[in-house]
Amino acid sequence: MASLPASPIIPLIVLDDAASAVDTVHALAAGGILAAEIALRTPDALRAIELAARDGSVAVGAGTVIHPADVDKVADAGATFVVSPGFDREVVNRCRVRGLAVLPGVATATEVQWAVRAGLKTVKFFPADRLGGLATIAALAAPFHELMFVPSGGVSAANVAEYLAHPSVAAVSGSWMAPRALLVDRDFAAVERLSREAMELVPR
Repeated sequence: MASLPASPIIPLIVLDDAASAVDTVHALAAGGILAAEIALRTPDALRAIELAARDGSVAVGAGTVIHPADVDKVADAGATFVVSPGFDREVVNRCRVRGLAVLPGVATATEVQWAVRAGLKTVKFFPADRLGGLATIAALAAPFHELMFVPSGGVSAANVAEYLAHPSVAAVSGSWMAPRALLVDRDFAAVERLSREAMELVPR
């Protein structure tokens, strides 16, 4: 299976206008962030993935991928990785067929065990803030020490450094450096500034 992008921060991007996709990834890259998850939450999402992937400034993934058929759509649009809110073996298998890296969401030890049995090395822990955050990740990492986690949900500038300092956290997912309101306003200078500030919080 393909590998996830080697980026400590993977922004969750919701784009209402595909025309903003290239400027968005340019702002992220200028701030030092080299991966982005564009969520399938708007009618323009697939076109945004296509434009951002074609630009090549960052590694482009597709988020909120729930159905196996969506995997084909985002793969055809140029996405290189897939993020799901939950664990779906058919989605995982379809990503393997299409050569995409996959980051399924887990919330319980049972789902983590499914992911391990499916041969995955990294999972999304979602919604992290509602599930106990870093303390729960540490508890899950004890029996599943070979697995890495990407917390999503409630991750912010206030806790990103603490998350990334844990040896079982591969990266974090969040939207604070590129919130939907800034993208609607096309305030890409603010996205670049917030991205740079976020990267400065990454433990060295």
